[in-house]
Amino acid sequence: MWEVLETAQAVAEKSLHVMLDKQAIINFARKLDKEKVVIPSWNTFYHFDGKKEETIAYLLVLDSINFCFWPSPGNPKWEIEYQSKKLSGYFALAASLKKALESGTPFTNAQYLAELSFTEFKKILGGKGDLQLLESRVRSLNELGQMLMREYHGKAYALVEASAQSALQLARLLADKLASFQDSAEYQGKKAFFYKRAQLFAADLYGALEGKGWGFFHDIVLLTAFADYKLPQVLRHIGVLRYEKSLAQKVDHYTLLEAGSPEEVEIRANTIWAVELIRQELLVRGKNLKAMEIDWILWNLGQHDYYRTHPYHRTLTVFY
Repeated sequence: MWEVLETAQAVAEKSLHVMLDKQAIINFARKLDKEKVVIPSWNTFYHFDGKKEETIAYLLVLDSINFCFWPSPGNPKWEIEYQSKKLSGYFALAASLKKALESGTPFTNAQYLAELSFTEFKKILGGKGDLQLLESRVRSLNELGQMLMREYHGKAYALVEASAQSALQLARLLADKLASFQDSAEYQGKKAFFYKRAQLFAADLYGALEGKGWGFFHDIVLLTAFADYKLPQVLRHIGVLRYEKSLAQKVDHYTLLEAGSPEEVEIRANTIWAVELIRQELLVRGKNLKAMEIDWILWNLGQHDYYRTHPYHRTLTVFY
């Protein structure tokens, strides 16, 4: 069994702070089935779409620094202007990298990444407001560039080829070779794996390349949900996730949860397992969706104010 799903289930079954509501899972699956919700398609407005070799390198850069978009207390969120639109969060990151690449910034070049400075990186991003963990993002890109040069002749597509068309193996490769992708934690003396951004890279390749060529993975259906802070916010809103009182108060009052703490691990593990249970319930109803497709649906719902009744949990981490 895929270690991410296996350990998520183990944590969910032992959780003390987060509970799953099985009836809410059934209700949500019924809603998805009845309303015939459309799976979001790959969006080339925000994402670079060019030569496949460059697209792969772009996505690897994007997913290497795709974390922590909320500002520190009292500061405005980071925003950019792109084609007369104000963007923030993930969309701002995707668009700022796309804009930089199209204007000639060679950040798909491994040597450039290995030597990228903090000052240069800030210029690439641009925009206004507070984007936390900038230094960590630069270190992640330096590490990525060095690894690609050392092991894959500087080519991101060669890393993808090394996975032998296995999405799970690609995620494991990233976690094995790059510290910034080693997304795991300890829970009650045992390891729990998440591999959020590593799995997301495989899913993004699949989406951007339409499941063909370097975007084809024979085990793409085994990817889990990508445990971040937006999905549990939506799952809590629809009643699938329930927090015990002290955790609910912490989340609702923007109290930081320490990375790797039992509460934070439980939120992430239950998010993954909840999506798996939704997937299974949909399958019973004759609707065969991948866990990652349910993830995309939930994440897009989370962009609407209706699903933001409660805030998302705050954890300062490079993993999501």
